[in-house]
Amino acid sequence: MPSVEFSNRVYEAEPSESVLDTLLRNGENPSYSCRKGTCFNCMMRTPDGGVPEKAQAGLRETLRVEGYFLSCLCVPEGDIRVVQAEDAAIYQRAVIQSRELLAPDICRVILEPATPLYYHAGQFLNLRRSDGLCRSYSLASVPNLDRYLEFHIKRLPGGQMSNWAFNEMKVGENVDIQGPNGACFYLPGKPEQNLLLIGSGTGLAPLVAIARDALNDGHSGQVRLYHGSREPAGLYHRDSLFDLAQTYPNFSYTGCLSGENPPLGYASGRADDVALGENKDLKDWRVYLCGNPPMVHAAKKRAFLAGADIEDIHADPFELKELRAEQRSAERQKSVA
Repeated sequence: MPSVEFSNRVYEAEPSESVLDTLLRNGENPSYSCRKGTCFNCMMRTPDGGVPEKAQAGLRETLRVEGYFLSCLCVPEGDIRVVQAEDAAIYQRAVIQSRELLAPDICRVILEPATPLYYHAGQFLNLRRSDGLCRSYSLASVPNLDRYLEFHIKRLPGGQMSNWAFNEMKVGENVDIQGPNGACFYLPGKPEQNLLLIGSGTGLAPLVAIARDALNDGHSGQVRLYHGSREPAGLYHRDSLFDLAQTYPNFSYTGCLSGENPPLGYASGRADDVALGENKDLKDWRVYLCGNPPMVHAAKKRAFLAGADIEDIHADPFELKELRAEQRSAERQKSVA
């Protein structure tokens, strides 16, 4: 069986086991988050090359050439020597410019990078604080329209980074950023193509950026945004979205509430159910899905069955570092007690 060498220690990998799982099983503490190849937090480097192509999916060419790879996706085909990713190659410094509440459990954080960051609206960055804790957040800003980088952070029970952002983050403080990452973004071309954007929670952040980017670029097709929450407080940014609809006649916004007895002015039901119920034929449409993973995965399948080409469906599920599993476990224990 192949072995994994890390920090002058050699560990034998189990069959079909990733480098990340081998290290974790043996008591090492490498950086990681989603364990699905989505967040890029688990990036490592091999000085010797030879990693499977799948383990470098989504990395820019310079990183691939230098031997960087995603340890959660790397099932070694032979003995491999790995080292921690070098900060200078993947991180840069940014300064916190402001922080404000958008909703009781959502705050807007504005960062200024030390050097200009070239990204597409809708991509995400990894934010790392001074103690090394790192999490992924989508950009709500648009590179040609906004000077700073904007993020919408939702407070999560037990969330180390989100609670730090609410309780301890200070204006003027430095954080490290890595990216941009992700393929859920708008590209010019086919300006007449209709766009369907569906999001839940802070999945609104990248969708707002994508909509603004497309409209500013002169996109002439319909741009329909559906945002879902259980309670009205979760549908933040409504006023600015209504203003956007006043400015661009081809843009529409629908706030969807899945809780009981939604007030007037809101659609009743989950955002994906409302959106796909109102837009049944998606042939030649472009679809963007962001937010809760079960919703994103289900909506992706439904959009394809409704006629959207798989190449035109762009998805960004917000995978969380085991928080949902921990919360469900706690709820089960509470119900038994």
